[in-house]
Formats: sequence, structure tokens, C-alpha cells
Amino acid sequence: MTDASPVWDPRQYARFDGERDRAALDLLLRLPEDLAPREIWDLGCGAGHQAALLKGRYPAAAVHGLDSSAAMLAEAARHDAVIDWVQGDIADWIPARSADLIFSNAALHWIPDHRDLLTRLVGTLAPGGALAVQMPMAHGTRHHAVLRSVAAEGPWAEALAPVPRMAALLPVEGYYEVLATGAGSVDLWSTTYLHVLTGPDAVLEWMKGAALRPYLAALERDAPMQAAFVSTLGAALSAAFPPQPDGATLLPFPRLFLVARR
Repeated sequence: MTDASPVWDPRQYARFDGERDRAALDLLLRLPEDLAPREIWDLGCGAGHQAALLKGRYPAAAVHGLDSSAAMLAEAARHDAVIDWVQGDIADWIPARSADLIFSNAALHWIPDHRDLLTRLVGTLAPGGALAVQMPMAHGTRHHAVLRSVAAEGPWAEALAPVPRMAALLPVEGYYEVLATGAGSVDLWSTTYLHVLTGPDAVLEWMKGAALRPYLAALERDAPMQAAFVSTLGAALSAAFPPQPDGATLLPFPRLFLVARR
């Protein structure tokens, strides 16, 4: 991926696997029923959960999982050796053979220039192939606004200034325009999930799995400052997301879905 990519911790990311996998399962359900792929790529495959599901659904297909994180790929390889795990960058990925299905769950939002990116991905599809993508609409959420605010204030602000902020997605009309140019059919929808999180500092722990990773990496050489930043952010998030009477924390999280058929 790009310089905006986080340094992944598979164990931390996996703490909320159930919540994170819901969107991927919803995307899988919208794949074309008549699709019979022979070449499948899961871009940003992480620990390989979706790649394994794709292999189970299409056992005759060659399934490849691409990710920039060696740690995530090592975790993926522990669970399924039938899949071809590849370390690489989505930003410059081009398959050796045309793909019948390109699947990407919660990965492409780390990549800039979505118009060029999606045009290129659709162009790598075989005739009749499908591109299926889910991306968090994270930029406009309350927890990301809190993160940006806390990062810009305090003694860590200068060290965190170079950390690329997660950009807003294109307007939905922009995605339709890009996909409709190269695809015969386009399906777009969005869903806001209301995640019920448990445990102390629940939203902070959620963000440690992905969005917070670049910030932690930027402060890794100054442990006291990193700890102070995390503590301040945790307090701000707890104030923004107070627990319910039963102790659970509710986290609204919108996501955008795209399915295009060439």
C-alpha cells in the first residue's frame, strides 16, 4: 500500500473480528449469482478471513490474497495454505492474468486517487468479471473527528503533523461515473452499522486496530509521549461515546459498497 498505510498488529485488529467481518459478509452476499470465477484476488486480505470464504464458495478457483503487511500474511498463512498469499502494494498491483473477481474489504480507503485506481482495477477484469469493494466512510465520523482534533493539539502535534490523515471518499456519484465507464452494471449502496462494543476504552481499542496505527508508529520512539497521546485520546473518546447503562458502547460506522460487472 502507500505511506498512509498503518503498521498492522494482527492480534489487536482481531479483537473486533465479528464487527469488522459483518460488512465483508454483506458484500459477499451481493456477488453476482451467476459468477463462476477462475481467478480471484482479495486485495488488502489482512489475516485472510475473506479469502478463505471466497475459496470455500468457489473451490475450483485460484484464490490470491494481497497485502502489504508481512505480519498479516503470516497470520493468514497459518489458517489456510491453499490460498496464494502475496505481499505487495495495491497502489501499483497488476495481475499476471485477468481476474474474474477482485474483492476488497476495508482496504482501498488507504489508497489515494480512487478515480485512477478503480479505472485500473476494472480494466484488469476479464469479460464478465466483477469488482466488489467495501470502504469505511470514516472521515466524517465522530471518532475520526476526535482523533484529528487530539492529534493537532498538545506536545505531540509536531511529531504527528506528517502523518497522512485519512481522506474523505469521493461522492457516490463520482464512484458511479468511474465504474460505469468501464463496467456494464454498477451496484452502489451504503450502510451505517451500529456496533455494540464492550470493555473499557472500547472505541479507543477499536481504533488501535487500524486508524490509530500510523499515529502510534509516528510516536514509537518516544514512549512517554505516545502514552500521553493515547491517554488523552482515550479520555476524549470516552467523553464522546459514553457507555450505556449496561456498560456497552455504541459506535456508529458508515460504509460504502461497490459491485461492478464488466
